[in-house]
Amino acid sequence: MTILIAGPYRSGTNDDPVLIQQNLDRLEAMALPLFRAGHIPLIGEWLALPLLKLAGSAKPGDEAYQEISYPVAHRLITKCDAILRIEGASKGADADVEVARKLGLKIFYNLEDILAL
Repeated sequence: MTILIAGPYRSGTNDDPVLIQQNLDRLEAMALPLFRAGHIPLIGEWLALPLLKLAGSAKPGDEAYQEISYPVAHRLITKCDAILRIEGASKGADADVEVARKLGLKIFYNLEDILAL
């Protein structure tokens, strides 16, 4: 399966780059186990961050960020079979789950549930 990993990125960070990186690290920690289990893991920021740089984004939440960040994730979801929603408060990840639900995708909240398939 192609699986979007969704969870906090900016949430709870007050846009502190160190905390944002810690959130990205938590998202990315799910990717290798999924890959090793035969899946294709995706994280929206893997595609959004280079685009944000090209668009001249100066800080999280600016105009370019609004144009690119969430739309990338929502477009990715349409190419996925499932979504893995990791722990942590995140309006963006919750919106990703809603998009996935409307598309009829499988929604997982636990890595182990996917690995057990």
